[in-house]
Amino acid sequence: MRTWEQLADTQPTIVKMLTNSLVKDRLAHAYIFEGGRGTGKKEAANLLAKSFFCLNRQGAEPCFSCRDCKRIDSGNHPDIHVIETDGTSIKVDQIRNLKKEFSMRGLESKKKVYIVEEAEKMTDAAANSLLKFLEEPDGEALAVLITTQVQRLLKTIVSRSQMLSFAPLSSDILVRKLVNEGINEKDALVVSRITSDLEESLELCREDWIAQARNKVIQLIDDLSLRPRYAFITLQEEWIPFFKEKKDVQLGIDLLMLWYRDVIRMQVDQTDQIVYIDQEEKLQDQALKLTQVKLGNNLQAVMDAKRRLDANTAPQLLMEQMLLRLQEG
Repeated sequence: MRTWEQLADTQPTIVKMLTNSLVKDRLAHAYIFEGGRGTGKKEAANLLAKSFFCLNRQGAEPCFSCRDCKRIDSGNHPDIHVIETDGTSIKVDQIRNLKKEFSMRGLESKKKVYIVEEAEKMTDAAANSLLKFLEEPDGEALAVLITTQVQRLLKTIVSRSQMLSFAPLSSDILVRKLVNEGINEKDALVVSRITSDLEESLELCREDWIAQARNKVIQLIDDLSLRPRYAFITLQEEWIPFFKEKKDVQLGIDLLMLWYRDVIRMQVDQTDQIVYIDQEEKLQDQALKLTQVKLGNNLQAVMDAKRRLDANTAPQLLMEQMLLRLQEG
């Protein structure tokens, strides 16, 4: 739970704009928080909601101890509504239900907040329904749309909202912060290429998850290179049981992509930029064995798998097909 002052360490421009608007009581009725995964968009949205409702705030900072702040922390504030994907999309009925909620008087004040996560996944009908809602703001209503792909939002929604772009945290700064938190450098380097958010990075490092994930990737790479007949066994017995959830599969694919990019760095003599710093010998070996065409095909296979995962392809089928392409080159 960070304050505005702490969030300013990573997003100074965003914090300055929002805190000034809070202090001057000039918040827009709708915001779009856009930027890469792990840049603190959701955290900023929750913090904005606290400052919006908190009756004891000092300047822009909420008190974190009043009833409103505590309810927001616990996720059960009656006048805050969070819209998440229902399956693979946000459907029109979800927006209609939201509008119905807003047609009622706030339970404890006239203020209401709605946060739409992964807003780019709204169906056309849902987006158009939300657009009408934005065009006719009701009372003291505050909307925050969170997205990693702002180009997929309706242009009319973008034009009726204030867009704030969240900058990625510098990799060097993130690594330094993680090392200061007791994370070893090799894990910190890998995490810093996956997310730019400190809290998410620490979560990935908790209980050595990222260290285990990293080892699964290296094991699969070893089998592909040295024991290709065992690669599918490793996939079934080691990879799939570990990377269970879709978000975990996405992280595993990201780690594979980092490996092949490291091989490219070895080929172009950029060893000071490699991420798998304790695997330099294996990386060098692959850099010598793999042609640029083969390496390009491998990287494309991993990138295609990442794209297909976003399109909701079954993770196990996706991984099996990717492995075949990696073996074929």
